Amino acid sequence: MPGDKVKFRLKYVVEDTDRHGTVRMYYRRPGQPKVRLHGDLGSPEFLANYKKAAAGPAKLRTQKDTKVGYVKHGSFKWLCLEYYKSPMYRQLGLTTQKTRRSILERFCINKGDGEKLYGQMLPRHLRNRRDAMMNTPAAANTMIKVLRQVYKYAVRYDLHDTNPAAQVEYLKINSDGYHSWTLAEIEKYEKTHPVGTTARLALALALYTGQRRSDLIQFGRQHVRIEDAVAWLVFTQHKGRNQHPIRLEIPIIPELQRIIDATETGDLTFLVTDYGRAFTNNGFGNKVRKWCDKAGLPHCSIHGLRKAAAKRLAEMGCTEFEIMAITGHQTSKEVTRYTKGADQRTRAESAFRKMTAEQTEDKSVPLFDGVAGGGTNMARNSLKTNMAGKLWQPVGESNPSFQVENLAS
Repeated sequence: MPGDKVKFRLKYVVEDTDRHGTVRMYYRRPGQPKVRLHGDLGSPEFLANYKKAAAGPAKLRTQKDTKVGYVKHGSFKWLCLEYYKSPMYRQLGLTTQKTRRSILERFCINKGDGEKLYGQMLPRHLRNRRDAMMNTPAAANTMIKVLRQVYKYAVRYDLHDTNPAAQVEYLKINSDGYHSWTLAEIEKYEKTHPVGTTARLALALALYTGQRRSDLIQFGRQHVRIEDAVAWLVFTQHKGRNQHPIRLEIPIIPELQRIIDATETGDLTFLVTDYGRAFTNNGFGNKVRKWCDKAGLPHCSIHGLRKAAAKRLAEMGCTEFEIMAITGHQTSKEVTRYTKGADQRTRAESAFRKMTAEQTEDKSVPLFDGVAGGGTNMARNSLKTNMAGKLWQPVGESNPSFQVENLAS
């Protein structure tokens, strides 16, 4: 009937009386902060405040979402943060951790991909990111490799069902990678940096051990073992030392020992800076860059010497397993990548001698005049000895007393 008051009930409205007897109205909802409701009960002001308080949780969520540093649960960035806490990441070397984190941070920043839900990322989305980096295929492949590890973590810890990055193919890389030093380049470097300098010692360690720069900077007298009058380098490779440690024993050939003895070295490392301190990994790489530039070899690098050592072992006739015993590679695929540039002419010469030997046995006319006959083993041994001299004897010098053939056989 007209004039009757309409009664209605407002949820979560409570009264609170202070010590002075003043009654105040509040909006109190479990799990949310208490909100004061101004105005008389039922007045337009009161109802407006009530409506605003009831809409408060949504507003609070919006503010939280836009807050600096807030990471949305289920986003790819959130998955990365979880991955950083896992043993899969924390057991990696510090350098590897830093590299992976840098790659993932760049991935998250690009077009806001870090805010997208990782569960909704499909292979085609990651493939598009890969294709956008076609100008730098090696970097693109490294990114895919890291993404595979993140999703591998997600699958292993039941955060996702599949690994979309594993379905993305690597880009083909036409480059041969680091330039492999030639004999002429080694000779040019040696003329610029004579025996007794740290630069020359760095070259000798890299060429005669075939190790990475992270191992070269750690070699010291504590790694040397003498057995039957032969000095050996006994060490665990720095790369993968936490997950898949590889322990190697490499003979120190006389030429390397001669250069070590003629050089001023440190207490714990053979290679030291101008201040007598051990090199850092990056610091050593920068220093070699300067040494190469001084020798007029801007295209040469320390890693190229590792490649050159593996290549020349192949040219000497060493098997893949013999090369792996020196370089520490665990698969022949990696060795093949280093040795595919082995001297084609040398291999052709070996094949030619075998064919010539076979025809001689059959009393056939030689393919070419002036070619001496001989057995297959004789040809291989001759070739092996010649290449051994190129690899293990100092360029431009002679060392007839030293025979490396036994090391390669």
